[in-house]
Amino acid sequence: MQVALLADWQHGGFGLYIHWPFCAAKCPYCDFNSHVSSRIDHAAWREAYLREIARIGAETEGRVLNSVYFGGGTPSLMEPDTVAAILAEIGLYWPKANDIEITLEANPSSVEARRFAGYAEAGVNRVSLGIQSLRDDDLRALGRLHDVAQAKTAIAVAKSHFNRVSFDLIYARQHQTFDAWREELDEALELSADHLSLYQLTIEPGTAFGDRYAVGKLSGLPDDDLGADMYELTQEMTSSVGLSAYEVSNHAEKGSESRHNLIYWRYGDYAGIGPGAHGRLTLDGQKLATVASTMPSSWLMKQAEGSVESREVISGAEQASEYLMMGLRINDGISLERFEALGGIALDHTKLHGLAQEELIMIRGDRIRATQRGRMVLNAVIRELIV
Repeated sequence: MQVALLADWQHGGFGLYIHWPFCAAKCPYCDFNSHVSSRIDHAAWREAYLREIARIGAETEGRVLNSVYFGGGTPSLMEPDTVAAILAEIGLYWPKANDIEITLEANPSSVEARRFAGYAEAGVNRVSLGIQSLRDDDLRALGRLHDVAQAKTAIAVAKSHFNRVSFDLIYARQHQTFDAWREELDEALELSADHLSLYQLTIEPGTAFGDRYAVGKLSGLPDDDLGADMYELTQEMTSSVGLSAYEVSNHAEKGSESRHNLIYWRYGDYAGIGPGAHGRLTLDGQKLATVASTMPSSWLMKQAEGSVESREVISGAEQASEYLMMGLRINDGISLERFEALGGIALDHTKLHGLAQEELIMIRGDRIRATQRGRMVLNAVIRELIV
């Protein structure tokens, strides 16, 4: 009997990313596609999402859907009825995996927390809260609209509605000391979420922080050595309570890893729906990079006309590079055989063994993975292997 070969994307699975572009305020560190608007026509946006799902569904109908992720922006500003309508439409095109993960990002304001029951009823089974800090002064400096008390209340409310709760924190903030981060992280671990995303503050061009940094007006940022010490402390403290780092910045109890993000890191396929959403779709044997129109008004207009995104074929060599860049972020690492199958050329064994001797990667049979030391200089490791 002849066994059908898996299409490459099936190694990672298939997911949908739904981008809600609106926020109540623009955070000074944020370079995501988010916009502040005083008036939102929720009915028009709901219908546009449904049309776009139908369009993508016609191209990929029948694939088993592993995850749906509502990101933003601030998806917890969406009406629960809109989320319910989107999930109902999705069910018309794709059979759902038995363990499908449906995540919605939320801010921890009291207004948004009151919507949690509606989201759970609509079918959301995981929430990711943008806490960012457990210090009121730092929340204000980060441009957040909630305080610590609201954050802790939102975590408790989320736990009452969802079996899986994650939240984000940013460290290496302005004027933050090593001991201050230790104390804050200890408080975070006591809140007992099953997943934490812990990011070092990065200063991105085009953000308010980026503009201030460019003119020397963003003081108190930790130097590289302190940032590295905070990173190592983060790994030690999370690991000690069973929240191991399965990815560079993401920590979870066993079985609570973000299934949606694993699709990215394992180089599966995902459709990006909404303004500025990116996707990777394999259609007719070709891997396509998709990018939707960024501005909300433009996306809404183009969606009604049926032309909402650009598509570009990704070459085999580019696919191999993307697989390497994404896969080395996670504990699983990458398959050398899969890399060669994608790009048509094997990784340089001399470079691989050199990096292994420097304890930056580990080689186990067909797989390589970055060590903790390697993760701290991951961009350099990737450059060494790709160039």
